[in-house]
Amino acid sequence: MKRFEDSTVVITGGNKGIGFALAQRFVEEGARVVVASVDADVEDAAARLDAPDRARGFHCDVTDKSQVEALYGFASAEFGGVDVSVQNAGIITIAKVEDLTEGEWDATLAVNTKGVFLCCQEAIRRMRAQGTGGRLINTASGQARSGFIYTPHYAASKFGVVGLTQSLAKEVALDGITVNAICPGIIETDMWDYNDRVWGKMLGDYGPGELMQAWVQNIPMKRAGRGSDVAGLVAFLASDDAAYITGQTINVDGGLIMS
Repeated sequence: MKRFEDSTVVITGGNKGIGFALAQRFVEEGARVVVASVDADVEDAAARLDAPDRARGFHCDVTDKSQVEALYGFASAEFGGVDVSVQNAGIITIAKVEDLTEGEWDATLAVNTKGVFLCCQEAIRRMRAQGTGGRLINTASGQARSGFIYTPHYAASKFGVVGLTQSLAKEVALDGITVNAICPGIIETDMWDYNDRVWGKMLGDYGPGELMQAWVQNIPMKRAGRGSDVAGLVAFLASDDAAYITGQTINVDGGLIMS
């Protein structure tokens, strides 16, 4: 399907993991895509999409309002507007509560919650000016459903994404803009490699990959998710088929959390 041939999509955290899988899906469906990241390889990631006329990379720190404004300005200048914005940039650290630093707390909330807000704010401003509606999809987490041990800052940041999603959805509904969130579970990414290593050491004598394998046994489908699993949901939420869906938070986790 080529559902997005006339659409411009901005994806933060789009250079790897879930974000890159989303970029691949949108390019396959004909979209013009701007992948954004604070990492140095963001332009290389755009080149790997193998769509030189429809893919761009842009270096952006989502915690900096001026850089966020520049990102959406770049997308508009390159491709004529912004139709879909996916707020996917995120970070995690894992620590016992007495060892968790104020810096870790502040950085996690800044990227995972403030960054989502700043990107939504600028995307909405531009979508309203365009007058053609739009789609916002925010990446939350299974930890927006149930906070896990040793990550209170991460859980708080992702619960915040859900509240932000619901509030904005009510505000922009009459502008033809939908705002939804997704809650990925255990997905095969660099972040989950980190989770496996660090939680594995803190929760028991687990070797590399063993904790993740044990947790996967709690998933009804008995496998970890792939970026493509998440991309299917996001593409649906960005499509016309989801025009009457807003303010929702949808799990994509193989049935791990059913609420």
